[in-house]
Amino acid sequence: MTNDRVTIDITGGIADVALNRPDKLNALDPAMFTALSEASAALAKRDDVRVVVLSGRGRGFCAGIDLASLAGDPTFGALHDRSYGAANVFQNAAWGWRSLPMPVIAALHGVVFGGGLQIALGADVRIVTADAKLAVLEARWGLVPDMAGIALLRGLVRDDVARELTYTARQFSGTEAVALGLATRVADDPHAAALALGAEIAGRSPRAVRAAKRLFGLSQDAGADELLLAESRAQEQLLTGPDVPETIAAHAEKRAPRFTD
Repeated sequence: MTNDRVTIDITGGIADVALNRPDKLNALDPAMFTALSEASAALAKRDDVRVVVLSGRGRGFCAGIDLASLAGDPTFGALHDRSYGAANVFQNAAWGWRSLPMPVIAALHGVVFGGGLQIALGADVRIVTADAKLAVLEARWGLVPDMAGIALLRGLVRDDVARELTYTARQFSGTEAVALGLATRVADDPHAAALALGAEIAGRSPRAVRAAKRLFGLSQDAGADELLLAESRAQEQLLTGPDVPETIAAHAEKRAPRFTD
């Protein structure tokens, strides 16, 4: 699937999704916001997609919001419009990836600024080049992170770290991002590393992986009682489903398991 701003290529259960405005460092304009939400909505309906890899074409992942293209756009009136459940169109560009039922791996290089970083924070895993430049950049423009950034930061880094990065808008490297907890690991080629990790995850029970993602989401958003009950219900469904017997049979027969979607 392809449109002007986001491309999607699905192979072997992996959806390779790319921000596709390289001449503008994949800066976020109204068309990009719409394309990102359409992409995540389309993938949410796919039972054959087990993992999503999210990257940016060209010299960087995303330079953040294209202020020039948005300045006079009427979509700024949509800040209070909950068009996507709890989120508005801007928030859903990031939150939509967190809401997907399957894991999302972000491959980050070059600049990962402002809204671009918030999109990356919506992924389950972030693989980054050592020399990438990241920033919670909104304070530079007198703004706050408004693409679900605060909600996403709170589950990744200490509160004081999130505040320092937000208040100062300072840039930091991919190496520091890993040390802070904002990135998972460094790789020379994050996209290749993300695809390799995606292939590994795609080989696991898709029902177990999706259940684990639901539980990790609840671990941030729900109380202990709700989380414990959801954990028990998920385990019951898995124990009575097809993947556990297939896993056991494959182990006994010394072969790779064959899971259905």
